[in-house]
Amino acid sequence: MNSLILLVAAAGAPPCEQPDACGSYLCQPAFCVDDVLRGPTEPYCPQPGDIFLASDGALWSKVGHWWVGSQGVQHSGIMFLRPDGRMALLQAGPFNSVKIECLDPVAHLREHCEKGDRVWIRRRCTPLTPEQSAALTAFAEKQEGKRFATWRMLAQATKLCTRGPLRTYFLGKVHGPDRVSYWCSEMVMESCVYAGLRDAEDTRPTATYPRDLFFGHSKIPFLDEHLRLDDWHPPARWTPERLP
Repeated sequence: MNSLILLVAAAGAPPCEQPDACGSYLCQPAFCVDDVLRGPTEPYCPQPGDIFLASDGALWSKVGHWWVGSQGVQHSGIMFLRPDGRMALLQAGPFNSVKIECLDPVAHLREHCEKGDRVWIRRRCTPLTPEQSAALTAFAEKQEGKRFATWRMLAQATKLCTRGPLRTYFLGKVHGPDRVSYWCSEMVMESCVYAGLRDAEDTRPTATYPRDLFFGHSKIPFLDEHLRLDDWHPPARWTPERLP
């Protein structure tokens, strides 16, 4: 019955409801981690499968991500459709919290901008099928309230990391929806595999960082070979204001 409800909700996803009215726009896409707002903007309504990315102004976060090779992009999440038809953003550790939360997308993006962070969206090139959207919803709702994988994330800065020229071929594989904790980009990759958007054999969630999701390639050979995000548009800066 739950699966049927999710499929019905996904199939009946409401159309974009006046993104101009709520202040949600995307600039022109570019693979550039900078402060430039490239106009003209276009209204943006979150859709299931869109990937959220953001910077973080906290010094410790910037230094930590630079140390492990994810400079410039420190947060990530994925949009999904709730069973009642509302859009939500699944994110592990929003604003450096220690919880996994399902958030109101536009309100969360606006809060990032108010803090001075840069926000990007990688939109899906084609909408998810009802089955894919339903699976993504099921995964997301199972994660809400779990803890952020703080200790596993910190281990990435040590010799225990799953990321390396050779070790990523063998480590960092998919664990599925029942893990007790995730960090942000790990959870995005796990959700994509669960929803059928990526092949499990080609995915290394615990070796993938937000910067990898931004550019769609990596200095790690395995990820550079397999992390192809061709089903997503290039990252576009999000802004609450229309720009010419």
